[in-house]
Amino acid sequence: MDSSPGNGRAGPGTMDDMRLDFQLVLLRRMADHNPDLVEDARRALGASAADLREANKRWQAMVRSPRSRSAAARYRSVLGEPESVVPRRLGDVDCEARRWALALWPDLRFEVLVSPDGAVWNEWLVRAPGAPAPALRTLDDLTPWSCTVDEAARAFAPARPLEGTAPTRWGLAFTAPDRDGVRHEVAAEFTWGLLQRTALRT
Repeated sequence: MDSSPGNGRAGPGTMDDMRLDFQLVLLRRMADHNPDLVEDARRALGASAADLREANKRWQAMVRSPRSRSAAARYRSVLGEPESVVPRRLGDVDCEARRWALALWPDLRFEVLVSPDGAVWNEWLVRAPGAPAPALRTLDDLTPWSCTVDEAARAFAPARPLEGTAPTRWGLAFTAPDRDGVRHEVAAEFTWGLLQRTALRT
């Protein structure tokens, strides 16, 4: 597929096209926090800025369409069959964690948590099975895109959830040491489960 800048791609065709579009949708949600990282990632995918905007526009139209399929079915139609389906138990409820590999983040998987009735409970990026987790010890380790929500919560437990500013955004509050060992109250922001930025809480 030719996704070079200015190619005027009308829309996704093959499954590879749709996977590319979906990765552009993920990037679009991250652009507010890390535009430089998003720009580099977009170029690595061979997509133009116009491609990113159009991919996000098509995704929003699909989600808001009155004939839109369920979220679980939508992800399968865009990403194909999951790489893995892992049983998960939350409290007294059995559910499925469906995971897909994405070219942009080979050490991560896009995970959709699906309830027994087919509803999507969660959708975010998680570490791929067997991929090494980042070493998170100090504030210096908390760089953009370095870790997932779960990894930060485990490394700096106990962590408290913070209200996100959008459905695909999460926040965590925790204490973490700087390089000199001085501990600070930290607020971390995540988009699609991936760390975007941190700020010291006053």
